Amino acid sequence: MKRKMMWALLAVVGIVALWVMVDLYSPVKVDIRDFNPDEVARLDNAMWRTYYAKEPVRMFFQLAELLRSQYHFPFLKSHLVAYHAAKAAFVFKKGSGRSDYQQALPDLMEYYSYLGTVSSTPFDVKRASELELEWWIVHRQRGHYKPGDLDRAVAKAAAEFYRVPPDKLLEYGSLRAQAMTIRDDEANTGGVSEEDWSRIESLLHKAYRSLWQNLHS
Repeated sequence: MKRKMMWALLAVVGIVALWVMVDLYSPVKVDIRDFNPDEVARLDNAMWRTYYAKEPVRMFFQLAELLRSQYHFPFLKSHLVAYHAAKAAFVFKKGSGRSDYQQALPDLMEYYSYLGTVSSTPFDVKRASELELEWWIVHRQRGHYKPGDLDRAVAKAAAEFYRVPPDKLLEYGSLRAQAMTIRDDEANTGGVSEEDWSRIESLLHKAYRSLWQNLHS
């Protein structure tokens, strides 16, 4: 009886180990331009809310959901990659200057490196990571930048990831920047209401629809 239980346990362990190996190391290639813009907008809005509410664990699970639903990452790998993205976001959140913000770059590079492994269109992982961090900085310090700089920074980051000219994504950048501005302005004048979040989500839907359309035109 004990021997049967031991063999059954070993079989279970073997099956789990095989699942982990397949999940983490099986090659997956997808067209990263093939996403659902409305689902991305919904999740982006949700992640903004958890980020500003200082809920890293919840944001981690939302990121994992995004990676599975839009980039077809398997279950375990989606959580591994989401860990790096969420960590980068909250390392950045704690920063107060460019040298602090740069501490988020290693995890951003890990995140984009994993995205690079699934993308059927190659992109420069280091450059994509740096441009992602740069628009975060422009957003955080937008009082030091000219009007339109945030729009362009967001567009440049997406353009590097999707390998298209930045000018093609300026509408996307502008719409996302407008959504950020609403969030920031309302937070500075009493708090972001549910009505404000609805306005933000509406702009994000427009932004990601614009992104999708310009990637497929």
